[in-house]
Amino acid sequence: MSRVRTVLGDVRPGELGVCDAHDHLFLRSPQLPSQELDDASAARAELAAFRAAGGAAVVQWTPYGMGRRTADLPTLSRATGVRLVCATGLHQAAHYPAQMLQGLRGRLAEVFVAELTEGIGTTGVRAGLIKVAGGFHALDAHARWTMAAAAEAHHATGAPIAVHLELGTGALDVLDLLCGELEVPGDRIVLGHLNRFPDPVVQRQAAASGCWLAFDGPSRAHHATDWRMPEALQALADAGFADRLLLGGDTVVAGARSVNGGPGMPYLLRRVRPRLTQVLGTQLVDRILGVHPGQAFAVDWK
Repeated sequence: MSRVRTVLGDVRPGELGVCDAHDHLFLRSPQLPSQELDDASAARAELAAFRAAGGAAVVQWTPYGMGRRTADLPTLSRATGVRLVCATGLHQAAHYPAQMLQGLRGRLAEVFVAELTEGIGTTGVRAGLIKVAGGFHALDAHARWTMAAAAEAHHATGAPIAVHLELGTGALDVLDLLCGELEVPGDRIVLGHLNRFPDPVVQRQAAASGCWLAFDGPSRAHHATDWRMPEALQALADAGFADRLLLGGDTVVAGARSVNGGPGMPYLLRRVRPRLTQVLGTQLVDRILGVHPGQAFAVDWK
């Protein structure tokens, strides 16, 4: 039977509840100096604020080697009552020391499978998805390596693959590789950041593969396109792809947390939800937040 793999164990898709389908509780990268998400107290407060706004679950896309603090996740989930799904996977090469990447050569898929089925490190916490990343309008050798490993891990476990699209670009190249060459079913792929490059033609072509389309934000870097999210979702719904949509907050730096004065996770329910309801209607928005994440991240685990 299909189950969503949370940090406290597997649950039925319908038990996930209102879900932020793309966010981060912890994250460290040399690309974001002095902006780390590395404070467990702040993470707990952020989850509590999300819960108070009506949230029930968060899918954390932070992958291997980026400060996931996996051991803290079960405690945070129990303390706040928010279900958490954590990721294995690998981001772009710029986020890692070269020596770390070299140490993963020849065994990357093995690492992904172990974190999905046995647990991350000594925590016993199992990942529920594989996170990888494309480049700006292209896939470099690193992206192809990580996606090939993700596909191998998917075929071994059934786990979904969530893809960071750089500035929202490269969706069709990602699908050509994952669905075409590597034979991953479209409905096992989640494309992130599509609001950052709001090309309706590309979005419809991507949706036709059967993949999930994740729209996230807000973002200081992408405020010029954030406001187009409602019309983009409406166009996809009108084209017959209402059942492929996901929403997330994608909080990646400490200053973006609501407890630090930013919009944070509650913004998804406090502001984005009512905006979208005016355009899409209550019924569809409720499905996007409360039904689709369970479907997207549920797996018949092998």
